[in-house]
Amino acid sequence: MYVTATLLLGVAAVNTGNNLLFLVVSAMLGFMAVSGLLGWMNIRGLSVSVRLPDEVYAGVQTLISIRVENGKRFLPSFLITATFSGCATSFLLLDPGKPESGSLLFAFPSRGIHGIPVALISSPFPVNFFVRYIRVPVPGSFTVFPAPRPATLPLAAGKPDAGAAKSFPSPGYDGELAKISDYRGGESLKMIHWRLSAKHEDFKVKQMSSTAIDPVLLEFDSIPGANIEERLSYCTFLVNRLVRCGRPVGLKLAQRTVAPAATRLHRLKLLGELAVYGQD
Repeated sequence: MYVTATLLLGVAAVNTGNNLLFLVVSAMLGFMAVSGLLGWMNIRGLSVSVRLPDEVYAGVQTLISIRVENGKRFLPSFLITATFSGCATSFLLLDPGKPESGSLLFAFPSRGIHGIPVALISSPFPVNFFVRYIRVPVPGSFTVFPAPRPATLPLAAGKPDAGAAKSFPSPGYDGELAKISDYRGGESLKMIHWRLSAKHEDFKVKQMSSTAIDPVLLEFDSIPGANIEERLSYCTFLVNRLVRCGRPVGLKLAQRTVAPAATRLHRLKLLGELAVYGQD
């Protein structure tokens, strides 16, 4: 609208030779030039970084953290919007040297090593006549795990493992009595040693040793599925469920075998192997 009005006034000034119209058009053009300069300076000198959680699955929306920093020495930036593949988060004010963080939901379409090459930075500052854009590179890459799909696992006895986590006893509840400790507020009530607690001012809690659980070695070639991606999704589900239930899990791929373990870092390692399987 502003540009159209300026052009019409300019045409009228030329046709009529009215000096007042020339002055009005000059003022409007000067205002456009000043606002353009301010808008250009407003979106310059910004850097963007992205932080993702440890677990990101293909096709699943994940809350990611966006950090925007104003690298200019003196000038703040106003009304900044950072857009990633159609997902946007906004910042009202970015002071120099004071990074601000926002968040948005983002979903990667497929498994593997991904990055967000550029962020689209935009702002309507100073008067919302124009929205100016600039592309800012985003450093870093991220491992995206296959999307988990529910699956069953034949156990050694030949019966399918089809459901509850109770099929795999949680460590620290069903073994031998290891020691007695003070109650800290997070333990199950069934672990309180009531007889001993009656003799003390504080509750006493039984700490049990873990029950020995046979490890599971998942052979990728033995996992059923219509294609590689489906089998990877089944494998992802099994790794997550078994490790979270305290069962040591290993993984046998084409030319690589990962020994069983039951820690969270080990689970993420297995998921990382599945994420890049078959990709160069």
